[in-house]
Amino acid sequence: MKTQVLRPILLYPLLVITFAVFAIPLYWLFSTSLKAPEEIYTFPVTWFPALPRWENFVEAWTAAPFDRFLLNSVITTTVGTTLELLLAIMSAYAFAFVPFRWKRPILLLMLGSLMLPGHVTLLVNYITIGNLGWINTYQGLILPGIGTAFAMFLLLQQMRRISAELVDAMTLDGAGHVHRLIQLVLPLSRPMIITATLIILIGKWNDFVWPLIATNTVTMRTLPIGLMFLRSEEGYNNWGAVMAGTVITALPMLIIFFLAQRRIVGGLAAGALR
Repeated sequence: MKTQVLRPILLYPLLVITFAVFAIPLYWLFSTSLKAPEEIYTFPVTWFPALPRWENFVEAWTAAPFDRFLLNSVITTTVGTTLELLLAIMSAYAFAFVPFRWKRPILLLMLGSLMLPGHVTLLVNYITIGNLGWINTYQGLILPGIGTAFAMFLLLQQMRRISAELVDAMTLDGAGHVHRLIQLVLPLSRPMIITATLIILIGKWNDFVWPLIATNTVTMRTLPIGLMFLRSEEGYNNWGAVMAGTVITALPMLIIFFLAQRRIVGGLAAGALR
């Protein structure tokens, strides 16, 4: 009885503290993007802008070519997510349903790559796209990042749940791999596919290091690199515009995450329970 009483008393303050740790920086970001310069540097701090200054967003948009940054981010994120997801689906299907030699060692090798930090392959990928003449191109930005094993592992865990009897029944009916994948496996794996799509999408939208290395002109930069460009243009004297640019960059993924957070958490939990 005492445990049941003490648990909420201890849990709710912890939840409030955790929420504050994550929510206060976000609120500070959005409120600062609407503040005048004199409000940003006042002490004690000003939590609410006296008069919202929407001009900060106009200044951020015009101080740097954010229209081009946005276009590049949309192209690289959309195409990169599509290609990585297709590759992950086909790889997961092969490991789940197609018998071939050395399947287990190859799978272990791919999963072992998840233990390595992504920066290990930066130099190799840069040399590769340099030899191919892909520096400062969309293919150079997109193709090196589509071969990760994380999404494949999530989908593989889901596909292993599919009843073998259903697959065997379709095989006896004369269905090939493509038919089985489209008609059976994909519909039953839809929740995990959505989860993998959202995770890949957020990761590619926020990618900073590879676009910084693989491009060398302003017209090929993405939004995360554009923020650095904006800060160098505006300096440290106009943090309102810099924060407004940060809001422009972060808002699309924040909206997607808050709308789909249940699917992300649910899909990850399902993979872990498997």
